[in-house]
Amino acid sequence: MRIGLFIPCFMNELYPNVCKATYKLLKNQGLDIDYPLEQTCCGQAMANSGCSKDIKTLALNFVNTFKDYDYIVAPSASCVTMVKEHYAEFFDNDKDYNKIKASIYEICEFLHDVIKLENLNFEHTFSYKIGLHNSCHGHRVLKLATASELNIPYNSKLKNLLNKVNGIELITLRREDECCGFGGTFSVQEEAISVAMGKDRVKDHLDSNAQIITGADMSCLMHMDGIINRDKTPIKVMHITEILVGDRP
Repeated sequence: MRIGLFIPCFMNELYPNVCKATYKLLKNQGLDIDYPLEQTCCGQAMANSGCSKDIKTLALNFVNTFKDYDYIVAPSASCVTMVKEHYAEFFDNDKDYNKIKASIYEICEFLHDVIKLENLNFEHTFSYKIGLHNSCHGHRVLKLATASELNIPYNSKLKNLLNKVNGIELITLRREDECCGFGGTFSVQEEAISVAMGKDRVKDHLDSNAQIITGADMSCLMHMDGIINRDKTPIKVMHITEILVGDRP
């Protein structure tokens, strides 16, 4: 299979190590990975700001860039959701977009559901207490884990992957799927509410004795990391790809 690696624009600029970890994680599985240089922003920030019609150019570029790949994989559930759920209005049952919609995956979803990862293909030990933050888009749109309000047995694709890492200790949070308050432009428009929600989320991890907060959306982790740094809180954040590939905090 030929895979097009989609890296969200803010991660490309601010978190290059996470981008590299994503690439290495896929390469370690012997996959054929390509990073098309024509890719740009998916348009999520514009859509969140009410400029949904203005992302048409970005949507057309995205489909034209990735249409020839067997799969598109990205380390961001919210950006994957943007493509899958909010591009349709610009395409009238277009076969290229329909193919994109069916073949784009968040990386944990891809590893868990498509290639059905059995092992990481290399040995490493990560002896830390980890708290898992389930971002809203990944949790409820992509179904990366079971939503607590459904009152059914809990299952998490992210935890299933993390449990393949030697030495890791996954702690139990008071709330498995509470929002961190980021919400893209919500954190700018409703700063006080966003910060309060972020502080609550960090506190849940601290109260549960986590040393590291991880998750599949760097945007949520970025929001909490800003709160952690400002408050000088003794906890770190790492994207799940960094842990799976063997990076250190």
